[in-house]
Amino acid sequence: MFEGRRRVASAADAWCEPGDGCSQRWPVSDARRKDLRAAKEMAQQGCRNSGGQQEPICRGIFEIEKRSCDVVLTPSRLEWTAIEPESPTGGDKMISQREVEFVELKEVFAVKMKRRRSVKQNKGGTVLGIAIFVCVNKGQNKLEHRVIHLSNLSEDHCNLWFKYLKDILNGLFPKRPKSLKVIINPYSHKKEAKQVYYEHVAPLFKLADIKTDVTKYEGHGFLILKECDIQEFDGVVCVGGDGTASEVARALLLRAQIDAGKDVDSNFTPVRAPLPLGIIPAGSTNILAYSVHGLKHPGTAAMHIIMGNLQEVDVCTFSSHNRLLRFGFSCMLGFGGRTLALAEKHRWMPSKERREFAVIKTLANLKSEDYELSFLPSKNTHLEKQDGKRNADGTNAEEQCNDEDKWKSVQGTFLNISIMAIPCRCSMAPRGLAPNTRLDNGSMALIAVRNCTRADFIKHLKRYDSLRNQFNFPFVETYTVQEVKIQLRIKNGWFNETTEEKADFGSHCPSVISLKGSCPWNIDGDLMEESSEVHIKIHSQLITLYGRTVEECDDPIVKCGCL
Repeated sequence: MFEGRRRVASAADAWCEPGDGCSQRWPVSDARRKDLRAAKEMAQQGCRNSGGQQEPICRGIFEIEKRSCDVVLTPSRLEWTAIEPESPTGGDKMISQREVEFVELKEVFAVKMKRRRSVKQNKGGTVLGIAIFVCVNKGQNKLEHRVIHLSNLSEDHCNLWFKYLKDILNGLFPKRPKSLKVIINPYSHKKEAKQVYYEHVAPLFKLADIKTDVTKYEGHGFLILKECDIQEFDGVVCVGGDGTASEVARALLLRAQIDAGKDVDSNFTPVRAPLPLGIIPAGSTNILAYSVHGLKHPGTAAMHIIMGNLQEVDVCTFSSHNRLLRFGFSCMLGFGGRTLALAEKHRWMPSKERREFAVIKTLANLKSEDYELSFLPSKNTHLEKQDGKRNADGTNAEEQCNDEDKWKSVQGTFLNISIMAIPCRCSMAPRGLAPNTRLDNGSMALIAVRNCTRADFIKHLKRYDSLRNQFNFPFVETYTVQEVKIQLRIKNGWFNETTEEKADFGSHCPSVISLKGSCPWNIDGDLMEESSEVHIKIHSQLITLYGRTVEECDDPIVKCGCL
């Protein structure tokens, strides 16, 4: 994959470690083992006291970028300075040193021996040096990797440095995964998920010496995680879109409830997911990946997993009559739910055209529904609302407040209701559908759009793809909440379905839960139909994702022109 200092027509460069048929040449003595243990202890001590001058572990001469360099390895960084004669005319050659260059070891994710092998040679070969793979932040939340080549033809010298580097990396970063369960949705977005994984992600996992168990599934993520021994893995990785990511996240959480003996058909407190989840974006919509990575880039997602970057994320439970319907990160009903329901009926269309058709068709048949929203405001937050609002039909909005339990109640006709536990960023909404929401602050954004004209509603939608405030309209209300109860009102009174039969545990796993006479819900890009009262509750930091908190994008790039 990478070349050495010279090209030989009949030879091929290769990466290997001493275990690839090379360790027999270089037996490790007891003294050297003692040195390696001392290096590990120095690395751990240096990580705790990184502010001061650190004692070098080893020092040597390598060629880097065609320059002879004095290379020093410390517990927290690799430093090198170029060496060259002060006078090119001969005589006494005084050594002068240039500016010190370095790389932090926390940015290194792989170290490999560089060898030249013949075409038919699988092991061994001529030592060329050491290759160090470093994670680099390219800006705009994008992560890539680069290679630093330390060239030296001495096998003993390179083996010694290789052992020191590997021992330091293994001792400093215990959170980095060594074994992963990978779940691929082969039908995600034009069947590209498999290609995305094997071309952009699998080579990086191999470089980082991560063992993978790959499974291709067709909508049965829960059954896969239910049957496997998750204790064998350090994390779970899914490759697909929002539907795949939300299903695997639900499966992890449901598996955690089973192992903890929780009764999901009662008012229970869920336990945390046992393993972190990595999301490789490979779908038509990638809101969850975009929210924790800042962009749709499989390489960046893979680097977050390799580097062990962990982000705690809040999760919502959706329940009805104390029966768990599902776990989720966000939901929409009204316009958002009807748009998804229409798009699901036209799966035969290409994804982009299907989304635009569904949006335009739903706008053409725009209608409001009568709901009652009961919610518990988040603690220590300001309740945002505007007084004196009227619906588009001229009626007053009914607002009630129960001072005893501090629940608020809002009734009226609404075009769309959104409940977001995460910012829900995407290419069409760079700031997010709920830009003021954070991934792990223990609160949800409740966004209620009251009945208004079609023109005003379109103006509201168009502001999502710009830096202008999409909530600065008299018909839009926003609240920061901990719990929400949503009840659909019909002409003859409240719809209250109390004769539902209890479903078995597997009924919580399908992407569509259908009840007769219900309204469509868009939950993490999946369609759920529910007509009775739905109770949504936030649970702080219930799952861990590979990624980090993403700063808001200052230069949004709009990729949707359907409006």
